[in-house]
Amino acid sequence: MPATLIRSAALSDVAQYAYAATAPANARLIFLAGSCPLNADGSTHGAGDYAAQAEKCLENMSTALADAGAAIEDVISTRVSVASSRQEDLVTAWNVVRDTFGEHDAPSTLVGVTVLGYDDQLVEIEAVAAVVD
Repeated sequence: MPATLIRSAALSDVAQYAYAATAPANARLIFLAGSCPLNADGSTHGAGDYAAQAEKCLENMSTALADAGAAIEDVISTRVSVASSRQEDLVTAWNVVRDTFGEHDAPSTLVGVTVLGYDDQLVEIEAVAAVVD
């Protein structure tokens, strides 16, 4: 893993994750489009289920990362968008992301949005990864 995750003792210990990440100068950066909860046939997976959609987004992200020669452990930043104004829905999706990333708690932004691009879509996850070839 080329990234260094940075935690700050000067910031709140309520949010237990890395606040920043660095990649070495020789790293190849991979910028992923927003990963959507789409099945192979183009249908939206898990209509109405924030957790199921987050899981599918992460599964699709893992596929895109593998195609680029990377893995979840190479991710240095994410943005999780959740189509809801309810904090509990955002937290439901976030818990799936947090559990998937485990100890590799890459810096992330969690936002509630009004609408996402596909029918019945509730979650989308963007990421940046860094790989030293």
